[in-house]
Amino acid sequence: MKVAILAGGYGTRISEESVLKPKPMVEIGDKPILWHIMKYYSSFGFNEFIVLLGYKGYLVKEYFANYYLHQCDITIDTINNKMQIHSNESEDWKVTLVDTGLETMTGGRLLRAKRFLDQEPFMLTYGDGLANVDLNELVSFHKAHGKTMTLTAVQPEGRFGSLVLSNTKAVESFMEKPAGDGGWINGGFFVCEPHLFEYLKEKDKTILERKPLEELAHKGELYSYCHKGFWQCMDTLRDKERLNLLLESGDAPWKIWS
Repeated sequence: MKVAILAGGYGTRISEESVLKPKPMVEIGDKPILWHIMKYYSSFGFNEFIVLLGYKGYLVKEYFANYYLHQCDITIDTINNKMQIHSNESEDWKVTLVDTGLETMTGGRLLRAKRFLDQEPFMLTYGDGLANVDLNELVSFHKAHGKTMTLTAVQPEGRFGSLVLSNTKAVESFMEKPAGDGGWINGGFFVCEPHLFEYLKEKDKTILERKPLEELAHKGELYSYCHKGFWQCMDTLRDKERLNLLLESGDAPWKIWS
């Protein structure tokens, strides 16, 4: 099953980084967050990726075109114009990089990549979110209900700590950043049937999360896989710092590879 990754937005809320690179290329540790997402899918055996590019997409192309240079020790012989690679640490991936337009909306980006995805079910996610979703269970859930699309529903952590109060309003304890207000949100990590493309009708202006998903929900063709584990998007520098701290501590929930 192929994995499509939305990687074309401007990333304006993390403009300190995105002024120089697309948000999926912002590094967690010494690797782009896009690499972490792909590595996670690869850990479940999903190794074929369609990356939907837009803003500064050439930097993503450069990264994968020179993947050995980024990953391996090399010797460059400038006299004879030769390069020797000393170790092969690259992943077993097939990566298709698709220019989907600078101003194209999420549904339009997916539609522009239809020729790579319309023959069989595929997975889809955002290029700025990490989680420890059990992808095998997710796919099994999708196959079991037999509908057009599954999204992964998550409950993001609250931004602030909260107080636990008694009936008399005395402060009994503090709760450090509890889960949100109990509501579920779209966390990405979709599984899609190819006839999803029938719902992407307005080409570049189509926002996947608006009319297409609303129409699927109205027809009973959209199911949610509820994930209560780790999920974190990287919208701001604070989010980036948190992900880096988790990685540095050795306690990154998404890092399931050795």
